[in-house]
Amino acid sequence: MADNSVEGLSARYGERWRWLAVTTVMLGTMATVLSATVVNVALHDIMEEFGISQGQVHWLATGFIAAMTTTMLASSWLLDHFGVRKTLAVAMLLFTVVSIAGGFALTPGQLIAARIGQGAMAGVMQPMGMYLVFRIFPREKRGQAMGIYGMGVILAPALGPVLGGFLVDQLDWRYVMFAPAPVTLIGVFMALRFLPLPRTRPAPYRFDMPGLILLGATLGVSLDTLNRLQDLSGQESRVILGGLVTLALLIGFVVRERRVRHPLINLSLLAIPSFFYANLGAIALGLALYGSTYLVPLFVQTALGFSATEAGMLMLPAGIVLGITFPLAGRLADKQSARGLVVAGMVLFTLSAVLFAVSDLSLAFVWLALWTVLGRIGIGFMLPALSTGALNPLAPEQLGAGSSTINFTRQLGGAFGVNIVALTIEFGEHSGGMPTIGAFHSAWWLVALFVAVAAIPVWKMRA
Repeated sequence: MADNSVEGLSARYGERWRWLAVTTVMLGTMATVLSATVVNVALHDIMEEFGISQGQVHWLATGFIAAMTTTMLASSWLLDHFGVRKTLAVAMLLFTVVSIAGGFALTPGQLIAARIGQGAMAGVMQPMGMYLVFRIFPREKRGQAMGIYGMGVILAPALGPVLGGFLVDQLDWRYVMFAPAPVTLIGVFMALRFLPLPRTRPAPYRFDMPGLILLGATLGVSLDTLNRLQDLSGQESRVILGGLVTLALLIGFVVRERRVRHPLINLSLLAIPSFFYANLGAIALGLALYGSTYLVPLFVQTALGFSATEAGMLMLPAGIVLGITFPLAGRLADKQSARGLVVAGMVLFTLSAVLFAVSDLSLAFVWLALWTVLGRIGIGFMLPALSTGALNPLAPEQLGAGSSTINFTRQLGGAFGVNIVALTIEFGEHSGGMPTIGAFHSAWWLVALFVAVAAIPVWKMRA
């Protein structure tokens, strides 16, 4: 029987074992982020096939991210009880099944349910990479490893729309649901081959299911309340009630987490200044990553008349450039100030959003592609530096909770970012039932302002 301990895998594969393990978890990350973004270029076709509005179709993105944000916090308990090998393999297998089922959806409700299922499994997978990197790599190589691993986080949203555009125009929008399944299926076999069994396990403890239910309810009610703001006619009382219920659920969740012995979120970690400010930066990163990835394809297809393929190709140069620059950002994170790199990334992304906000109907494709490249490079510099800035001050036994928390806050920013962006577009100027370029300009200005303001707390991170 093969020895799948850390020592056994190291002896079998040598020094390259660490990189094989990182590649394995990167496949899971790429599949989840690909799923979160590849559907964006298909939204226009889905709206036409099912006869639904932009105010409804955005739940395909928001529902996915909200489910991922909620289940992400279960990863620490799963790691303690089953280890990274078994947890990741099972999550990838279930993700594959749900993706295939979503491709055969017959109603909008079935499709949204499949997206929520994808998001739930994605939430389990997302923190695994960061956790593994910080456990198997020495401190001086963590930034480099995060740079390589993070290519999956950044390249997937850059290249996902390219794949999605091709599938939508040449085949059918349903193939964007099938697309991640082969990746996660390969990941199942790699996880069983290259990921280690846990050396030791803590004593079994109870999973905080009431906390998970409270958190899920808080996110669900708050996002639904935001969605109702798109049409206030006769819903004012429901919006007010939704806000009050959200506040009550949030207070209940915080009280629960402070009292329970093994909480979903270790709130005491937020007392560490660098970790707290890094999490504020992660919220901005989530909004920048998911908000812009939602905006770009919808913007150029709806306001500028691009095809799905053209919208996807707009992201291709960004993917190529990031493939070169992201490992560099990881190396810099080992040597330079984390806050300096994050703020520099925020400045680049804010500049990109402002350039989109002042663009007009006559702007050439090459300039739009350049604005996209600029924004993605900014995001690329933010991710590894935020990870090292947040987790390096933590003790080894805090890494599981720390990695799940920083991933949670990033996804939280993404969930509310997409919803707020969709709300801004819906409130903007419309013509013939479709948003005009002015509505999208307002959304870009909002994204730019949010990320720029978030640079203030990030600057308070320790060098």
